[in-house]
This record gives sequence, C-alpha cells and structure tokens, in this order.
Amino acid sequence: MRFADVKNDIAFRKIFGDEKKKIILISFLNAIQQREGDARIKDISIGNPYQPPILPDFKSTILDVRARDYAGVTYIVEMQIANKGNMDKRALYYTSKEYSGQILEGEQYSELNPVIFIGVFNYPFSRGSDYLSHHAICNVKTGERIIKEVDFYFIELTKFQTPEAALTTVTEKWIYFLKEARNLAVIPENVDDEGLKEAYKYANRDTWTKTELDAYDNASIHRRDLENELEFAVKKATEEATEKAKKEGREEEKKEIAKALITAGADVQFIIKITGLSQQEIENL
Repeated sequence: MRFADVKNDIAFRKIFGDEKKKIILISFLNAIQQREGDARIKDISIGNPYQPPILPDFKSTILDVRARDYAGVTYIVEMQIANKGNMDKRALYYTSKEYSGQILEGEQYSELNPVIFIGVFNYPFSRGSDYLSHHAICNVKTGERIIKEVDFYFIELTKFQTPEAALTTVTEKWIYFLKEARNLAVIPENVDDEGLKEAYKYANRDTWTKTELDAYDNASIHRRDLENELEFAVKKATEEATEKAKKEGREEEKKEIAKALITAGADVQFIIKITGLSQQEIENL
C-alpha cells in the first residue's frame, strides 16, 4: 500500500470530507473529544463534502472540513501545516462567525447551537507538552463553565512521540494516523476501530483515480513552494535585520533579529535556535 500524507490538501478533504464515508469523520470526532457511550456522535451531515478534482492542477486553498451532528452541534476541523501566525485569532474568528451565523436578525438566541473547533497543527502551538489539549471559556478562579457554546481542541503533531507498538487508545491511534500514515506500508495490526480502518483504506493511493493522484502531487508541489517562500522570507529578514543591527551597533541585536523573524512568520523554535533568546522573551516581543 502507498498511504497518502494526510496533511496534503487533497488527501485531507478526501478522507474526512466524503459523505459516503461519514464513519471516518464520526470516529475521528468521537476519538478527539473522547466521547463514550450515549455521548458518542451517531451521525453527521458534512457541510462542504469532498468532490473529486475536475482538473489535474486543482489546488484546494482551504484545509478544513465542516459538519453538523443531529443535536445541532457544528464541527470545524482544520489542518495547518505551517505556522503563519495569529492562529489563535483565526480559530476564534471562524468559530465565532460560524456560531453567530446560525441565526438572522430578529431570531431567538435559543436557536443557537454549540460550535466545536478542532485544529490539527504540524508545529508547536502551545507552551505545554501535551499533544492534545481542550480549551473552553470558564471562570478563571473556579473553573466553572457558564458559557458552554464554544470549545477548541488543538492537536500538535510534532509533540506526539508514541511509537506504533505502544498505541493503546483510539485517540492515540488516530493521531498516529495523521502524523505517520505516509511512512507506513500496511495498516497497523492494532487498529480495531472501523472508522479508522476506513480512513487507512481511503488513504491508500493505489485506489485513487489518476485525476486525484495528479491533484495530490500538485498540491504537494504547491505546499513545497509555499514552504520555500517562507524559508526565503525568513532568511532575507534575518540577513536584513543582522545587517541593520551591525551597522547601528545595537546592544539588542538578537531582539531585532527575532522581531524580523516573527514578522516573517517563522516558527518560535526556529527563532530560539537562531537568536538564542528564550521562548518567554520571544513571546514578550
């Protein structure tokens, strides 16, 4: 088998956005939210179902899937490959927009239903070491939740280090699939969840059409081009900031370089490596 990189635009939308294989997205949503028993999602309606690309050079510009369960809860599942900054604001904006857009002016607030955002990041996003975190609005002092209409789940793939042999929960197996599927040749023996099994089958590029394969390859090229552009921008910003700091003889040379890298969208860990500043110092900038 040749499994696709699930982080690829075409693969992500094909696997999670197919109405004919809703079992995949349902399984994923239950696993990430760790729902059990009667709390498990039974059925969903996918709001932007996947359509096979018409042209070989098709490139999706949005790596998200939206769905609604039959309790009225909306789910936004978004994949982010590169850290372009302001992801916290982006998540809040899209979630708020989805929430407020449920009713028109004059309609009752009681018609509003919860919105849950699930972000999959291929870079460190939070300060902690947890690869899966749940964020909600609560009383900072007591932890009480009065506002229960919006939730955020963040999956940080770079923090997930559990090897295949040590996977035990369906949550771990799903995150392993997101991160490692492209490096596998067979479905892991410990996969016993039907939705995850279907995800592996759908990720098998040997079953894809030529049009899908061409679109997948072009999406990969497009992604590499974006990564190269970001790398060039970071390099240029670093060189310009370094030269400026040398000319002016500033004592805060490292901070100037860090500011330029932040503006260019560089990853925090990269900035730490280049400047030697601490994560706290960089966040203060």
